[in-house]
Amino acid sequence: MKNLPTLLLALLASVPCYADGWHYQQLSDPLTNQSYSLAQSPRPDRNLYDNIKLQIVCKQQQLQAVVEAESLIESQNSPFVLDYQIDQSDPVKLTFSTFADSKRRGYTNENAKRIADDLLAGKKVFVRIYTLIKKVLSAEMLLDDAQPAIDKVFADCGMVANPNGAGANAYSLGQFEQDFAKLNPQQQQQVLAKIKKMMTELP
Repeated sequence: MKNLPTLLLALLASVPCYADGWHYQQLSDPLTNQSYSLAQSPRPDRNLYDNIKLQIVCKQQQLQAVVEAESLIESQNSPFVLDYQIDQSDPVKLTFSTFADSKRRGYTNENAKRIADDLLAGKKVFVRIYTLIKKVLSAEMLLDDAQPAIDKVFADCGMVANPNGAGANAYSLGQFEQDFAKLNPQQQQQVLAKIKKMMTELP
């Protein structure tokens, strides 16, 4: 029993530590004096991951997903690749862009709703950022308490969350390629013929 305190400390040290949870904030842009709100992720364990934060932002009634890193991502106003994985689902690869005044913060407007919905549908998210210097930044964040903060941001933008996640039932391109490769040549041609017919019938 003399070693019990030491054993407990060792056990605690081996468990990833999330210093804070998801939280909601209302802020004001000092340049425009316009108010905006955000839901911000907890910081990942610095012993295991890079210092990355995710934000779901409502600014001027537009939803935006923002990622912030302590390290260089890209030059200002430049595209970069980010992928995220919710629980055991397939990774989702997206293009973000750095802000005009930052090399360490990036955003997407187009995919913000999808990201937010996916965050609400999972228990944890793993994020990778592919940087200008070919370094991959990564982090894992828990999602257990994400819903209250993200729901408030949705409400500020007049939106409603998809409780199943945007990609929960989606058939990804990666899944299609894997399944397609399992087919014999004749079956592949049949699938391609059906896809071609569907494409030509689209408005």
